[in-house]
Amino acid sequence: MQKYVSFLAAGCIFSLMVLSPSAIANEKTQVMMGDKTVTLAGKLPKLEQMAPRFKVVDEQFTPISLSDFKGKTVLISAVPSLDTGVCALQTKRFNSEVSHFSDDVVMLTISTDLPFAQKRFCKVENVDKIKVLSDSVWRDFGEKYGLLIEDYGLLARAIFIIDAEGQLKYQELVPNITEHPNYDAALEALKSIQAQQ
Repeated sequence: MQKYVSFLAAGCIFSLMVLSPSAIANEKTQVMMGDKTVTLAGKLPKLEQMAPRFKVVDEQFTPISLSDFKGKTVLISAVPSLDTGVCALQTKRFNSEVSHFSDDVVMLTISTDLPFAQKRFCKVENVDKIKVLSDSVWRDFGEKYGLLIEDYGLLARAIFIIDAEGQLKYQELVPNITEHPNYDAALEALKSIQAQQ
């Protein structure tokens, strides 16, 4: 009986060792949307690695990719929708901050809003210093950066900073998309990354 129990215990431990990596690999990231938990498709990219390439569109539905900003430091501000208060404030904040940086810095806001809505927002809110781009066509950015909210088609709120060599140097996934990101931490990180180049 003791041999059987030992064999059974060893089998269970071996099973856990075999199943554990796949179980971990299949874990999905979750964030809060107010008081509701939502699941994100994909995985967040890893720091200190090349940032995933992506394709989005501008206000004219012209395809824009990360490679269009090659050699520049890129801050990406991902928001669910410009039609919400926090997203609007986040976009306006980075629009006002970009002038404090050199031309080697590009700031992007990416949402799944249609380009027509983004263009209207930018005109009404005088957002003219950052690039506002749409992930509405292919959802490529949301999937590659692990931000696409399953069953909603919106992006989770996040900040990414990619250096001039294309490496991801900073990221913040906001735990509750109804809250603001840490602007000060992102801007300090951007200054530090730019100073090292």
